[in-house]
Amino acid sequence: MVLIQGSIIKKLIFVMLAGLFAISVTAQETKTGWNFGALPAITFSTDQGFQYGALLNLFDYGDGSIYPEYYHRIYVEASTFTKGSSILRVMYDSDYLLKGIRYAVDLSYMPDFAFDFYGFNGFGSVYNSDWTNDKQDSPLYRSRLFYAMKRHLFRFKNDFIGSIGESNWHWNAGLSIQQFKPGVLDVAKFNKGKDPDDPKYLKEVPTLFEYYTGAGIISEEEADGGWITGVKGGISFDSRDQRACPMKGIWAETGIEVVPEFLGSESTFGKFYLTWRQYFTLRENDLSFAYRLGYQQTLFGDVPFYYQGQIIVSELRGSSSEGLGGGKNIRGILRNRVVGDGIAYANAELRWKMVRFRFINQNFYIGTNYFVDAGMVTDEIEVNRTAFSSYLLTHHPGEQIGDYLTGDKDTPHVTAGIGLKLVMNENFVMSADIGKALKEQDGNMEFYIGLNYLF
Repeated sequence: MVLIQGSIIKKLIFVMLAGLFAISVTAQETKTGWNFGALPAITFSTDQGFQYGALLNLFDYGDGSIYPEYYHRIYVEASTFTKGSSILRVMYDSDYLLKGIRYAVDLSYMPDFAFDFYGFNGFGSVYNSDWTNDKQDSPLYRSRLFYAMKRHLFRFKNDFIGSIGESNWHWNAGLSIQQFKPGVLDVAKFNKGKDPDDPKYLKEVPTLFEYYTGAGIISEEEADGGWITGVKGGISFDSRDQRACPMKGIWAETGIEVVPEFLGSESTFGKFYLTWRQYFTLRENDLSFAYRLGYQQTLFGDVPFYYQGQIIVSELRGSSSEGLGGGKNIRGILRNRVVGDGIAYANAELRWKMVRFRFINQNFYIGTNYFVDAGMVTDEIEVNRTAFSSYLLTHHPGEQIGDYLTGDKDTPHVTAGIGLKLVMNENFVMSADIGKALKEQDGNMEFYIGLNYLF
């Protein structure tokens, strides 16, 4: 794996350095009417493996007067990942369907048979890479999926954003209906067709999720999952010059999401969220600096463990918004490594649009980005250490609580990395990023190929 990652890094660096000497080769052409890209969904992330399937991205540019903005967009995806997850998704967004209101609707079903679970509170939970490393002959090895569980998600999400007068201020509101179905890892599914002597054959050993449920850290009721029906409202400020690939402006949002039990949820709770993004042009059309600051806090009630990882935003841009960790927020650390009742995160990156060209009658540019990401838990989820110790003594004698819980307060999880972007018509962004964790407890190095700028 180290050799593979090293090879990838060298190739990306070569392309980036070559791009520094490139110049624009053709002028960009305004697009009109419906334009679409039907592409194979071939991506990769260290967390989820290779993705294969298909996606369709439709843009209606009308008479071209607002290009590269659009009147309507439809996105359809059907794909699966080699490490056990899938995406079935239909999304639509427009500023023109409802007069004066930006509307986005998302209908998705995302089964995941190896959803990452590293416990709660960041560095308050121990990550032991020796337990999951099946590439070494070690008596410490347990299972490469020790830090995994089953988690299926159904989601119906509606977001509304409206202008406040003629200013850059907006109100936002949303209604989401989601069903989370967690469960114990299905070992038989991953062993199907494998010989017991195969190094990839999984042993029947308890996972961390089973330790947490056995100790009562996750209650039996929560372990079975449930429905989350949330209503949110807030305000935002948006002065970006362009939505998908901004070069200047501010995009900030804050609000509250309330999940009441009487709408079918398992419990009543509320969360506050705040996100600040800002973009600076360093060289016209080519070079920019962008950063993002985010904070999220439980205000009241008890949040089920399966919802604690959700990052609340005014509008969902990708297939998911959860973590911290992974390609959606802190690139380079393990997916869902940082989970708490309160979280804070930050991203900063330098973006360079290196070369522009035309291909298949479409406008393209190749860009690169250099980034630093960070995040941490600011308010811990309560973990009963006494109950955990009693569980170990009864069911796993000889094991120590220090193998699972540190008792430490969380500190910043920091990564650094580089990336490449291939962008069509200033809207459709194909992305590749490599992030390196600065602490071993967060993993080593992660690689992602997907869609869109991070923010």
